[in-house]
Amino acid sequence: MRNLVILGGGYGGLRVIQKLLNEKDVKDVSVTLIEKEAYHSLKTEFYALAAGTVADRHLRISFPNDVRLELKFEVVTDIHLNDNKVELQSGEFINYDDLIIGLGCEDKHHGVPGAQENTLSIQSMRRARKTYQVLQSVRPNGRVCIVGGGLSGVELASELRESRPDLEIMLFDRGENILSMFPAKLYNYVTDWLVENDVKIINKANITKVERHTLYNHDEPVEADAIIWTAGIQANKIVRNLENVEQDHMGRLHTTKYHHLHNYENVFVIGDCACSTHAPSAQLAEAQAERVAMLLNKKWKDEPYPEEMPKIKLKGTLGSLGKKHGFGLMGEKSLTGRIPRVLKSGVLWMYKHHSGS
Repeated sequence: MRNLVILGGGYGGLRVIQKLLNEKDVKDVSVTLIEKEAYHSLKTEFYALAAGTVADRHLRISFPNDVRLELKFEVVTDIHLNDNKVELQSGEFINYDDLIIGLGCEDKHHGVPGAQENTLSIQSMRRARKTYQVLQSVRPNGRVCIVGGGLSGVELASELRESRPDLEIMLFDRGENILSMFPAKLYNYVTDWLVENDVKIINKANITKVERHTLYNHDEPVEADAIIWTAGIQANKIVRNLENVEQDHMGRLHTTKYHHLHNYENVFVIGDCACSTHAPSAQLAEAQAERVAMLLNKKWKDEPYPEEMPKIKLKGTLGSLGKKHGFGLMGEKSLTGRIPRVLKSGVLWMYKHHSGS
């Protein structure tokens, strides 16, 4: 019997499991998922959990119940590529024939002194929950600083505005405008919405240091009751610490067109751990996962891989501005207003419905 081990139960890990368990002819294979939490969580919605507008029970989905699937709720501490073993925090070693690495990402603090120790995060369910607790404890009319004007920072700022109208919210971004990866129509719309809703945007920011309740922008101190970091990501530390594998500037692993590591044809990498020309997203992780599931199916049947892999087609990006407004990019088309917000809610409902929630 072949033993497939999957590290991480995020969007990619869950999709691989769903695809493989749906295949009637996947036999003589045991699948082991190693995940530190006892559930799959909707990471794209952690901003709402942190802001206090969604309860965490609405962002949890149970893993499939199947005799072919073993669930291990443990923390991975090391991957021994040459020995085909995974090491767990408990001291246990898990052997594998095939391995899928989908451990996700962590905040990247860019070497800013004090940033890691003195800022809050929304990168995991536990951290988003802690951020929620801190934000709800902020004094009336207190000040919250958000570092990073990408999708996460913008969604958090807008949701927090609805949750706590009393707060002074400052959004720091190092670019000339927030959401720099989007067309001008979108970032101008979002900028106007934030300004109209009293979110102060500080462009061309340069955070040089962070203390417990003080942010230094161009070395100028800014006092804050809470500081949240959404200014960049990097691959999981376990992945970054792997030796003799090629990585990009975010610590993500370079793979072949078949999603496996060079020189390790039994080790596949998906999601935020894999180097890609596409921006990191849940959609991308799922698309990669579907391809890996197809490849494993062929491998286990001793069938050749396709010469050309099917092209990854992403549907676009949707962002929310509170509960009533949103923005999005579907192909080349920019969407603003209520329609993208409704679309995002629909996509979320469909995901939860199809994932068994």
